[in-house]
Amino acid sequence: MSSTIPKRNEIPKEDRWDLSSLFESDELWEESLKELAGMIDQASTFSGTLGSSASQLKECMDYLNAVGMLHERLEYYAFLRYAEDAGDSGNQARMGKISQTGARLAASLSFIQPELLEIPEDTMEQLLSDELLSPYIIKLRKMLVFRPYTRSAAEERILALQADSTDTPSRAFEALTNVDMDFGTVAVESEEKPLSQSTLAVFLTHPDKSVRKSAYTQFYRCFDQHKNTLAALYSGSVKQDASLAQIKGYSSSRAMFLYPDQVSESVYDNLIVSVREGLDALHRCYDLKRRYAGLDELHHYDLYIPFTREVETRYPFDTAVDTVCEALAPLGEEYVEALRNGLNGGWVDKYENRGKRSGAFSAGSYSGYPYILMNYKEDVLRDLFTLAHEAGHSMHSWYSARSNPFQHYSYTIFEAEVASTFNEQLLADYLLTRSDSPAMEGYIIGKQLDDITATIFRQTMFAEFEHRIHRLYEEGTPLTTDLMRGTYRELMEQYLGSGVVLESESDLEGLRIPHFYRAFYVYKYATGLSAALALSRMVMEGGTAERDRYLSFLCSGGRYYPIDSLKTAGVDMTSTEPAASAVSVFSSLLDRIEQVLG
Repeated sequence: MSSTIPKRNEIPKEDRWDLSSLFESDELWEESLKELAGMIDQASTFSGTLGSSASQLKECMDYLNAVGMLHERLEYYAFLRYAEDAGDSGNQARMGKISQTGARLAASLSFIQPELLEIPEDTMEQLLSDELLSPYIIKLRKMLVFRPYTRSAAEERILALQADSTDTPSRAFEALTNVDMDFGTVAVESEEKPLSQSTLAVFLTHPDKSVRKSAYTQFYRCFDQHKNTLAALYSGSVKQDASLAQIKGYSSSRAMFLYPDQVSESVYDNLIVSVREGLDALHRCYDLKRRYAGLDELHHYDLYIPFTREVETRYPFDTAVDTVCEALAPLGEEYVEALRNGLNGGWVDKYENRGKRSGAFSAGSYSGYPYILMNYKEDVLRDLFTLAHEAGHSMHSWYSARSNPFQHYSYTIFEAEVASTFNEQLLADYLLTRSDSPAMEGYIIGKQLDDITATIFRQTMFAEFEHRIHRLYEEGTPLTTDLMRGTYRELMEQYLGSGVVLESESDLEGLRIPHFYRAFYVYKYATGLSAALALSRMVMEGGTAERDRYLSFLCSGGRYYPIDSLKTAGVDMTSTEPAASAVSVFSSLLDRIEQVLG
């Protein structure tokens, strides 16, 4: 690839994704958008009829399927075109059009769930017993489960009208931290480099301690100047959560946010208990990192330095595909063949171009390929792991779409991170078993340790903070800036341990986490990796039965609630075992890195 970032039209066709599985051309997309617009008005014809007969309800559900599939295709195509080049005016226009049409569609369908829930239970059970509705039993049951927490039509309408304004704390937080705050620049080897939310991570992994400290201090100085505004925004978000939970009739905010996935609050509590019992291993990890870095003290701004520097490797994309497929061989021929054909046959947008979205993602839909956006660099080993990670998401979508009808093919976020991190575990094991380089072994094991630290220990600390703050407010305690900082600092001291030196501004970190505005979400990262670690070892150490159980999980889509689907794979997330086992894996990796790095 050129040293300069190429324009989109300079990227060879074979290195771009093939979006024809969604639409053959922009013109066909426009025609289908008009078709969707015409379908929206049909929604009103079902109003007031849903409880009249099974055939009438089935007709409505058929309509929902048809309009849902078309909207999904249109939305994914527009999103992917925009992601490949956000600077293109046509891509911008498509995103605007589908956004407006989607809002119209949502408004036109808003009557359906309230009307369903107003149907008397005995009448609904009679309808559901009709064979006509058998294809929609799962979807309807998942809608009806909200009956205890659905208020009158008038009350629900008021809540719906307020829905847009409830995003105000989150939008204000993003505007303040991503737009209004100016973090300045940091001097690196006589060159001034911009400091921002996204570049902070780069500075905190820099080998020069003075660069890390300077970036950290400068970054949090800016947050300190806005600490009361940030605390007020998060307090407002917590208050909204508590108010909605009270209006709906839930026992707490946490209960409300866990309810859609039918996850017991005990799962959340068990995660915290198990991770807390493993904090000695985390403290040992930090002490090893301090010693390997040659530091007298490990400060908060030192936590993200890697155990070893990036090793010099080169995996051209074709070689990367071969490596990932070989690593995933334990999943069987069908999995590997489908993945190889996809990675080589139009699923992936491989390289960076001007206007392309940064990072990587997988975007799987029912009608099209499970696409992968990459900004692949063949000399960055982490990109090899990123490809395996996104391939896990895409194969999860591939199996789900082929094993289920549209109305319940989509899996939950709770399950999503399992398939991706599972693949990373298999890739790491594959590379380690074939490596004769201590540097390579050290890098891979160090990466695994850093991933578990960030995903299990750190996200669990976040989860405990969220729970504490919501509970304090719900018990009548005013949420002040000092209370939030003090609560977060206490958790930092417990989780990070006495071996990590905290700065006076360290607890401001609790006011800069955007995920807190999507309440009780972060724990899913920790449960996802815990499940993936357990399942990957079952498959690697087991046989056909273990593999087939895991593939059944990938096929389950939205047929079951996540706890049940993971049980089919062999992991019981209601117990403390998965998280405790993950901590045990972490400890064994610490033993191994000590042997490798001496």
